[in-house]
Order: sequence, then structure tokens, then C-alpha cells
Amino acid sequence: MQVMELRFECFADTTLTAAEKAINHLLEALRANGQILGREFAVAFNEGEFKVRLLMPEKNSLSHKYHSPWVKQALSALTEAKLLAPREKYIGQDINSEVSCTEVPSWQIIYTSYVHMCSPLRSGDTLQPIPLYHIPATFNGDHKRIIRWQTEWQACDELQMAAGCKAEFASLNELTHHQSDLFRRGWDIRGRIEYLTQIPTYYYLYRVGGDSLKAEMNRPCPRCGNPDWRVDTPLLDLFHFKCDNCRIVSNISWDHL
Repeated sequence: MQVMELRFECFADTTLTAAEKAINHLLEALRANGQILGREFAVAFNEGEFKVRLLMPEKNSLSHKYHSPWVKQALSALTEAKLLAPREKYIGQDINSEVSCTEVPSWQIIYTSYVHMCSPLRSGDTLQPIPLYHIPATFNGDHKRIIRWQTEWQACDELQMAAGCKAEFASLNELTHHQSDLFRRGWDIRGRIEYLTQIPTYYYLYRVGGDSLKAEMNRPCPRCGNPDWRVDTPLLDLFHFKCDNCRIVSNISWDHL
């Protein structure tokens, strides 16, 4: 991931309210298209200009060719707030995040966790995140539906990691059950991405619990009952199961590894 600073200069008198609304509108549109990462953006005002530092999948993530209709509209709206188009200043590579995938994968995975800010679409060959703007818009001109799903998945993941939290088991059910609302939404998005990219796309079904390691190794695919979905060698050192019929990958329960 790359760190970039955007600077917004005023070309006429404006108000903080108008500028704040226009800048935040643009940032939300960029986030919905996968061009910037994260959830919270600190916008600072100093000496007549606004500055914000952002995490991006690539150095050219803000290229015009990647803009969604919403991003283009938000850029136009800056003029109404008496702001010039943002100037970019490259800061450098973020040493605490992953490098984006640059090659078309042979297969891909919908995979995230509460510690990841990168794209939830991963290469099945390397597990590197694939910038969402590199694939066709999934719904209504951008990718906000998959980003919303990612936010919900991460919220459930964080809750289930909080031992003693009353919402722990409800959250865990959303992550691990193939009939949960979270699974259904994510699995449908997976299908949409596969249709648009023509690349086999799988959904990661999180797994904890289970009676024993032996039982885990012999459990069938929860969606179709396929008994032969366990792979000989864990894929990407992470996935022990892969069902090509259901487009699901999963792990042997972390409780037994």
C-alpha cells in the first residue's frame, strides 16, 4: 500500500462547512470505489488549504481512468465549495501493509479480517489484495456493496475475538455459518465478481470449534455435502478445504491446529 497526501486549495472565499462537506463527499466516493483504504480520514486546515493523508492500493490509484461516476461528480462538486482539484503529494510505501497484486490471477478469493484495511478481493495464487478498481464496477457504478460487506465482516470478527462479549456467539455464527445473512451477501457478491471478471472466485468461510482434529479433517462441505473437498496441501498455507462446486474455501478449525 502507498501513502499519499492530498491538498485542497481555496480559489475564493468559502466556509469550513462547505469545504468539509465537499472534501468528505469526495473521500467517501473514493473509498466506495476502492481507490483509498480505511474508514476514518483526518482532514486538517492550515494556512488557507486543507490536507489529508490517505492509504492507497497503488501510487496511481487516483488516476482518472479508475474514477467511478460518483467520484467524477464529487470532483465537480469541489468547485461549488470554491475548492480547486486536489494536488497529490506522494509520501511513500506503507511498511505495515501488503503489496497489491499486479498480475491477473488464475483464481481469486473474497477474504478479510478485522486487522486488514486492504481490498477484500485476493489473488488465489499469492493472496495479495487486488485493487477493486481493477475489476468492473460490481453494483451501481462502484464497489461500495463489497466494502460495506467487508466492514460488517470485520466488525463481527472483532466482536468474536473479544472474549466474554455477549455478541461473541452471534458474530461467530455470521462468520462461520453458510446460511447466515453475512455469508449470503458475501457469496452473492462473490458470484457477481466471478461473472464480471470471468475468473473463478471463492468465498472464505471462517471455521473455529469442532469436536476433534480427526472430525475436522473429515468434515464435508457445509453447503453441498461434498466429502472430498479437503486439499492435500493447504492452499497459501491457510486454506485446508476447497469446494469447486460451491466456490468455498475454509480452514481446519483454529481450535485444533
